Amino acid sequence: MGQREFDEIASLFRPLTFGAEEAFELRDDAALIRQVPGQDLVVTKDAIVQGVHALESEPPFVLAQRLLRVNLSDLAAKGAVPYAALLAVAWPAEWTAEDRTAFARGLGEDLRRFDVCLLGGDTVSTPGPFQASLTLLGRVPTGRMVRRGGGTVGQTLLVSGTIGDGWLGLQAARGEGDFSAEDRDWLASRYHRPEPRTDLAEEVRAACSAAADVSDGLLADAGHVALASGTGCEIDLERVPLSPPARRWLARQTDRAAALVSLATGGDDYEIVAAADPAVAAQLTRSGGEAGRGWTDIGVLAPAPGLVAHMSGQPVQVSRAGWSHLE
Repeated sequence: MGQREFDEIASLFRPLTFGAEEAFELRDDAALIRQVPGQDLVVTKDAIVQGVHALESEPPFVLAQRLLRVNLSDLAAKGAVPYAALLAVAWPAEWTAEDRTAFARGLGEDLRRFDVCLLGGDTVSTPGPFQASLTLLGRVPTGRMVRRGGGTVGQTLLVSGTIGDGWLGLQAARGEGDFSAEDRDWLASRYHRPEPRTDLAEEVRAACSAAADVSDGLLADAGHVALASGTGCEIDLERVPLSPPARRWLARQTDRAAALVSLATGGDDYEIVAAADPAVAAQLTRSGGEAGRGWTDIGVLAPAPGLVAHMSGQPVQVSRAGWSHLE
């Protein structure tokens, strides 16, 4: 590593340690994680490639915040409180010093907002598009991490917030789709800067037996919970919660069933799908909270393996449950 790179790391990223002793001011080859009595360390990792996980036109400031937020979503679904991060970033040759500074500024703004410190990482250059990977560390009380595979037959399937905004937001951000100017701006913001449900981590830990974040698509991620739990799942598409812009979009579609499937499989919502005992689930849905932010009962973990989506009691054909990099 040349002196110029050391200097840039000191300038851009040392301030993002927020003085954490474990980071050694980013002057060492590793950080030190101290064990906290009564706490387990939860580790997750996500990567983004510009043009794949984000638009090619996405500015560096927004790329940084998207990278952190999709990782925070995974921790929230485990019931974990975020603690620290490790960053690996590949700068494209065409990125200027101003671009790199903007990335660090966006990351720093969100690290501070979500109370996360940077402990280290790596910077390299690439001839290809921008790429970055973030390893995020969180903590839960010992033995209390919520896994995908903790559900049982008969438990209620719940989802937080609203679904379909990320998929519609991608269209809105591309200038596609039939939206009012207000709806286009709102949906695009949901895609650019998803809001991880860190506010629900404690509820997930206290009330849910299994959970996953909704990144690949609601049906896909509900299916992941069911598969890991050794169950199937049944989902009522009419009960999937939608935002006002999504409801307005749905009202304009000629095939309601196909449109609901699209909303439930599009992905990028970064909400939480969870399984809970029926009485607990009923309490969570009654507790409500801010409109569009609480929990909705959408179905059940079933004894027969596989995913069944239905409307008015009738099965609905789902050819693809969600996003996959290998399809």
